[in-house]
Amino acid sequence: MKQRLFATALACALVLPPAPGALAQATSGVTAQDADIRAFIQDVARATGTTFIIDPAVQGSVNITRDVAMDEAELLGVLLAVLRANGLVAVSAGPGAYRVVPDTAAAQLPGSGLGGSAFTTQVLPLSSVDARIAAETLKPLVGRGGVVVPTPQGNALLIADYADNIRRIRGLVAQIDSDTAGIDTVTLRNSSAREVAATVNQLFGSGEARGGQLSIQPVEGSNSIVVRGAPSAVQRVVQTILELDRRAERTGGVRVVRLQHASAEQLLPVLQQLVGQSPDGEDSAGTVAASAAASDAAAAQVITAVPGKRPTIVRYPGSNSLIINADPETQRLLVDVITQLDTRREQVLVEAIVVEISDNAARRLGAQLLVAGKEGSNIPFLATQYPGASPGIMPLAGAWYAEQRRGDGDGDDDDDDTDSALELARRAAVQSLLGINGALAGIAGSNDNATFGLIIDAVNSDTASNLLSTPSILTLDNEEAKILVGQEVPTTSGEVLGDNNSNPFRTIQRQDVGIQLEVTPQINAGGGITLTLRQEVSSIAGPVSEDFSELVLNKREVETRVLVDDGEIVALGGLLDQADRNTVSKVPLLGDIPIVGQLFRHRSRSRDKTNLMVFIRPTIVRSTADAQAMSAGRYGYMRGQLPVVGERENALDELVRDYLRTAPPTMPVPAPAPPPAAPVPAIPPAAPADGRDAR
Repeated sequence: MKQRLFATALACALVLPPAPGALAQATSGVTAQDADIRAFIQDVARATGTTFIIDPAVQGSVNITRDVAMDEAELLGVLLAVLRANGLVAVSAGPGAYRVVPDTAAAQLPGSGLGGSAFTTQVLPLSSVDARIAAETLKPLVGRGGVVVPTPQGNALLIADYADNIRRIRGLVAQIDSDTAGIDTVTLRNSSAREVAATVNQLFGSGEARGGQLSIQPVEGSNSIVVRGAPSAVQRVVQTILELDRRAERTGGVRVVRLQHASAEQLLPVLQQLVGQSPDGEDSAGTVAASAAASDAAAAQVITAVPGKRPTIVRYPGSNSLIINADPETQRLLVDVITQLDTRREQVLVEAIVVEISDNAARRLGAQLLVAGKEGSNIPFLATQYPGASPGIMPLAGAWYAEQRRGDGDGDDDDDDTDSALELARRAAVQSLLGINGALAGIAGSNDNATFGLIIDAVNSDTASNLLSTPSILTLDNEEAKILVGQEVPTTSGEVLGDNNSNPFRTIQRQDVGIQLEVTPQINAGGGITLTLRQEVSSIAGPVSEDFSELVLNKREVETRVLVDDGEIVALGGLLDQADRNTVSKVPLLGDIPIVGQLFRHRSRSRDKTNLMVFIRPTIVRSTADAQAMSAGRYGYMRGQLPVVGERENALDELVRDYLRTAPPTMPVPAPAPPPAAPVPAIPPAAPADGRDAR
């Protein structure tokens, strides 16, 4: 009822066609309580001749009390204030037309509004302040429907809000987007810029801790410190730095530097050479050697000390420390060198694979004949025996002949020489039979005039072997490492019999036989690894011969220098060897007779094939996580080789827990990926104002 009364009063006072210029005179004031805002917009539209397109989401009430008459401009201003109080905004939709929508959707509509309550979009470029930080600072200052986001490209802010609020934000941005920080540079004379900067940062706090107001950066090239921040803070920091530098000048000329990662023994000669100091530990063989070493050190001198004060550098092995006795400037230069060299060194895991595949095949077939006439007969002695034939027919024939003489009683039992010869013949025959390979068949016989025999030997052998060894070793960058898995085999290095064999002696040396890997890695700046390595695989092949007991050693060795990328596999070298050998031994003329000639011929064929290849794979271990992952992988591989008995824990895990008193190594859990950045809200184009929502 109140809404209809308000509409009727407003229509009578403002909408009825009055005489020209009678609107302000005919109106004495407006009073409305809990009136519908949609009806109020319609009444203002009729009074001012303006078209308003009302969004269906527009809701609200109006409470107005004004006793003074208003013209059209004032009435529109009251309307805009009422809309803003209800979370609404009027956006231009063409000449003399506006859309009334909730302010939450105003940022997505094009066009401008009325006066200071217009909802507009602007881009504010920034010169000093980071746009992301500025956006977080300004978000509480925009309206309920306003938007402030940093632009993806460029250091700027995209702001959508009421025009008057944007003007206020622009003023605030102009105040904060100004670089009022001061910059000062302090050159140190007695201290190290890196050490003083670290101390001052801990004292005053880093830029992140102070909101970016103070920045302290060392410049090692000029031994200076650059300070940037508020002028008052910069002045206090500069005074502190100068005071620390003055106190360093008043301290003694002796300084102790405790190393964290480097070796004092390796670093000492380098520092001594920089200041022209003679190396320690010279022998007293003569003055010439000492003076030559001193002249070489002086020629290589890089750091010039104060005249009259000779710098001295010594090391203390107990705490891996260096003691420097020099003037402050020389101390500072030496400490800077030590700081740059005393860094955590990377490690390299070198893994090698040695693969050897061999195949040996042999075939042999032949016949051996023996015909010998007895005493008084005219039959000559005839025998065939070929190289490589085993067993030979001659040792067997000698043993058979010895037994025949003993059985016939022809031998003289009193003759020791004859018995010894017969015993040797029997032993030779037995030894020949013990070395038989393959198949052996033969016949023998005798009559009153002759003795004859025939042996046929045949063998077919095929031997294949695969040798696979995988040595690996972990070492520091630029440090030589060695691994040996094998035996120490004694070999004769010298032998002296003496006069008449009176004082014989033999010298023996031990030789390593097995798998050896020697490597020195060098990590390059480009990520590659230079490897200086020696890979050897050796084994015992056996004695030289039955009569010579010295050993024959098989040896495969690769010694080279290669460049390999991190984690890549490269073939260092290898050997592909194949040897075929065919041998035919025969009696001239008789061996060429068809069919029968096979009895006077011996054939052998052999093939030796060897494939050898050496592979290498270096991996850089940069951090503790990399070392843990490497150890966990190797531990898991070895753990899988050991069985689990019943419900007991794995034997390797049990040993680690009981003996080492720690947990078995496990693979580190990868860190979760950071969530994707929130996309910047896009401002879609507005729907065309076709008048379908007009009231």
